[in-house]
Amino acid sequence: MPNYIPLQMRILFFLYLLVLPTFLFSQEKKTSELDYNSKYNSSDSIKKPKAKIATIDMYRVITLERDTTYIDTSQTIKKLYSYNYLRKDAFGLLAFPNEGQTYNTLQYSLTDFSPYPEFGFKAKHFNFLEANQIRYCSVATPVTELYFKTVMQQGQSTDAFLTLNTSPRLNFSIAYRGLRSLGKYINQLSSSGNFRFTTSYNSKKERYFANAHFTSQDILNGENGGITTIEDFESGNPDYKNRERLEVYLTDAKSFLKGKRIFLDHSFRVNSVKGNNNLYVTHQFNYENKFFEYNQATVPSSVNGRTVYRFGDSYKTSGINDQTHYNKTYNRVGLIYENTTLGKFQFFADDFYDNYYYSQILILDTQTIPGSISQRINSAGGQYDYQKNKWTGKFLISRSVTNQSLSNLDAKMQYDLNDETQLSFRYQNINKLPNNNYNLYQSSYVSYNWANNFNNEKINSISANAITPWFEASLQASTLNDHLYFENVSTDENQQIVSPKQYNGTINYLSVKAGKELKFGKFALDNTLLYQKVGQQDFILNVPEFVTRNTFYYSDHLFHKALYFQTGVSLNYFTKFYANDYNPVIGEFFIQNKKQIGNYPNLDFFFNGKIQRTRIYLIAEHFNSSFSGNNFYSAPNNPYRDFMIRFGLVWNFFE
Repeated sequence: MPNYIPLQMRILFFLYLLVLPTFLFSQEKKTSELDYNSKYNSSDSIKKPKAKIATIDMYRVITLERDTTYIDTSQTIKKLYSYNYLRKDAFGLLAFPNEGQTYNTLQYSLTDFSPYPEFGFKAKHFNFLEANQIRYCSVATPVTELYFKTVMQQGQSTDAFLTLNTSPRLNFSIAYRGLRSLGKYINQLSSSGNFRFTTSYNSKKERYFANAHFTSQDILNGENGGITTIEDFESGNPDYKNRERLEVYLTDAKSFLKGKRIFLDHSFRVNSVKGNNNLYVTHQFNYENKFFEYNQATVPSSVNGRTVYRFGDSYKTSGINDQTHYNKTYNRVGLIYENTTLGKFQFFADDFYDNYYYSQILILDTQTIPGSISQRINSAGGQYDYQKNKWTGKFLISRSVTNQSLSNLDAKMQYDLNDETQLSFRYQNINKLPNNNYNLYQSSYVSYNWANNFNNEKINSISANAITPWFEASLQASTLNDHLYFENVSTDENQQIVSPKQYNGTINYLSVKAGKELKFGKFALDNTLLYQKVGQQDFILNVPEFVTRNTFYYSDHLFHKALYFQTGVSLNYFTKFYANDYNPVIGEFFIQNKKQIGNYPNLDFFFNGKIQRTRIYLIAEHFNSSFSGNNFYSAPNNPYRDFMIRFGLVWNFFE
């Protein structure tokens, strides 16, 4: 008991220091949140010009596809859902026990596909920001956002962002997301850093536009391989309340993912004055390098006093250090004809080159494992963009002109009935080249060396989304052929001998997701329900049939409306299924059919407050774990998080 009192006191003291100054000054004359040069508003004997007021539409956030939203400092229940390590709503993802580890996928329709071969090691990429996830800004005054959240043990999670316009045409932003968390289990340290720098520019006559960014990202994880004896965890024995007493497979293994990227997307209008007919030249450049390392100092594991080799035989008796290198260069040149009545017609050609490599060639008894895969892929295609009245559409088709078989057909339509009602539809047909780590991998572990020549994956998908004042709903139906996956071929429950496989059957996937918030005065019930159905002859694509999140909460004001708060309980639940397991050597999830997880309610209590532009969060995560049994898992050998109190804030400054 004495161990918990100081933590609670620190929480209360922190909130006291944070809230008190705001209350003391809450009686001052209020001005607009986005009012700048307010010192000129004071009335005196000398008349001074009125200060300009920056409206919310002058604080824009823009995606690579030119979709625009605005900086939002409101406090809603959806802001609670995105108050996490990923800074987005994590519905459909199941977090591992320590902050900064990987996530198991509950909702398969979250998966995004690219026709080009990727680096792989997908389990390590949940917090790795890709080029299309970087956002660009245009702001009337400098904006700062600070994010802070406590972690499991010995560390913190932070995200600091600053953006400013030196002129209406030139914007810069700089951001850094950092995390360190020791975790509550043996060898579970998480440490990551995501640095981002962006700039946006448009010329005075709006002939030239450019978005560019630089990122440097690294993700380090201690890899303990999961607990060895789940009976000890599920027994409820108080000796194991201290999770460090649970035996794990790996006590000194770790993985490390690092990457840097330089990106530029720009266009130039050929005609000097914009009219009804315009011609643009476009270019996109993306250079990226990545590095993945798996390090394990001690090779054998101990399970109840018995020596076990978790990943099978090894060429080395100690000091395993597997390293995989990757770089790619992508160039895309296009020509756009724009007609104000007909829309935009774009024709483009691109050049994709990647090099995935190791430091050696392996000559084995059964085969020779090459040291690299190098691919140059050239494609050509077209895109049509249409926007008229309430309709918006984009239709893209591309196909490789080199030896590789690669194609992408992507059609999107959106109908905006009004500001509150939107209907959208999408069809995608992809002929995708395999990710590189399916075709080549080298390791000090004997069974983790392979060289393959898999067929392309074929993905057909149709989806529909509806956003209305009454409900939100989405539907996706997908057909997968030549699906690639990883499988454990070992019959020993203490071993993972994982290798890539390709399914020669057809997988049909259907998901229906619906959301609805019901309000009763100051009370509200926010509901999200997901239904999934998979048609397949074998258990290859495994997801829970039902996933639900239900949040019951109360909202009100306090202290003469200086504080707006929401407090309530969230329930997260999914039905039992054979969840994928995680393998640290290759940084991937693999299928298994030995243990089901799920059918367990997860309850969080929360208190969210908003004081001016500061949002405060206090969350009692998984508070039912102490009385509802130890049957909660993120993967077959990895328990979900225990009860803990976490707090933090998101603070916006408009200067």
